[in-house]
Amino acid sequence: MPDTKAGRADLLNDTPGRNYAAKLRRFNEFARPELLAAIASLRLQQGMHILDAGCGTGEAVQWLQDAINGVGVVAGLDLATAHVEAAREVVRRDALIVQADLSRPPFLPAVFDLVWCVNTIGHLRHPEDGLTALSSLLKRGGRVALGQSSFLPDMFFAWDSRLERVTDEAVREYYRKRYGIDERDLLKNRGLVALLQQAGLRDVTARTWVIERMAPLSQADERYIFEAIFRDTWGARLKPYMSSDDFESLSRLCDPTHPDFALRRRDFHFLQTFTLVVGSL
Repeated sequence: MPDTKAGRADLLNDTPGRNYAAKLRRFNEFARPELLAAIASLRLQQGMHILDAGCGTGEAVQWLQDAINGVGVVAGLDLATAHVEAAREVVRRDALIVQADLSRPPFLPAVFDLVWCVNTIGHLRHPEDGLTALSSLLKRGGRVALGQSSFLPDMFFAWDSRLERVTDEAVREYYRKRYGIDERDLLKNRGLVALLQQAGLRDVTARTWVIERMAPLSQADERYIFEAIFRDTWGARLKPYMSSDDFESLSRLCDPTHPDFALRRRDFHFLQTFTLVVGSL
């Protein structure tokens, strides 16, 4: 994945061999109502040609197909081999799933009515280059829809905002040390409105949905929060970046065998945001 500027093209060491399909699948299952609402807000029509850039495990490709009633073309693109294989198992046979770098998409220019790209553009060290490549695929009047979760800090422990804050700080410090990225890189995906405007796209709009969950949680909700966040994102990796008392408190709340397990509390209340920023060519 060569870079046209100094350093790597991606922020998070994404490669064709990297595999976080399980986490992507859990998020799509968890946030399905809000993602479907975001797709519905685009008022897609039969006959459209749509690309899901960074399609992951393919659930959104299927939802986009449903939105055009299966009349038209929906393609998915992802860098990772495991994600492409997973997507091909999910989507209908008439969907095209290709393995490629979204900065060098293997499509002719001006062929798509919509490029849908969720939680992906922020993985690039130079997202403006990725957006330029994706915009080149649009027909005149076509749209780019960039989706991003967690523009605002997620709320996990409504009863302990201080512990949430130190946990967020530990996550950021982990990413700084693990991937060699600074605060500006970590937060640059908050500037999607400016990104689309600076790329010359017109009629830029933004809309945010709140993903809100309360106890008792559904299986999909508990699976995502516990497995994707408590275990895979937090866990032992945060220990070097927290005080021993704070890490012990966090560990108790994240341990399903402990009486203090957060997801069993009657007052558990979770908030996350999903924002869709759309611009037209």
